[in-house]
Amino acid sequence: MPSPTPSRLFTPGNLVLSGMIAFAAGYRLLVHFAAGALPWNFTPVEAIALFGGACFASRRLAIAVPLVAMAVADAVIAFSLPASQVTGWLAIAPVIYACIALTAFAGFALRGRVRVLNTLFAAAASATGFYLVTNFFVWLDGGIYPHTPGGLAACYVAALPFYQYGTLPGTVFWSALLFGGFALLGRRWTVLRLSAAR
Repeated sequence: MPSPTPSRLFTPGNLVLSGMIAFAAGYRLLVHFAAGALPWNFTPVEAIALFGGACFASRRLAIAVPLVAMAVADAVIAFSLPASQVTGWLAIAPVIYACIALTAFAGFALRGRVRVLNTLFAAAASATGFYLVTNFFVWLDGGIYPHTPGGLAACYVAALPFYQYGTLPGTVFWSALLFGGFALLGRRWTVLRLSAAR
């Protein structure tokens, strides 16, 4: 099979996808290594999953792009953590990745129905679902909180700032930027809109 030619590799669509992966991974690394300078969890990963689900013609790419961005950033972060923290992270990582993939499925529901209110609701619902599901598994498997209703409540309360100041506003902000920016760019450069969706 012949290898792809440079002209096929460097299409506007491929550049958009590569840029999304690089930006999401880079921003997540910035949040991690510049601890305190930026809100925790205020990353574009979930917004990219939602945007991809709504706008990419390829559903596989819609799921793959945010997951690849996460994997690239996680691989770098893992080398900076003690082994005990890496082990704890590996226990919850499948749940995190599954939530991101499910956000792309939420984007699928937006196909052909991308409106301001619909997108805002989907972004908020995705961030809320991520908060509820991931922290439920932290409570269930982490061994930090007692397996009682009070322990579950304590887990959600402890994680609330990450949701309130990170996941929720971050997903809404980056979704507005992606969907709004894409709409504006697509009006000016039709070829970008069509190729990026492929």
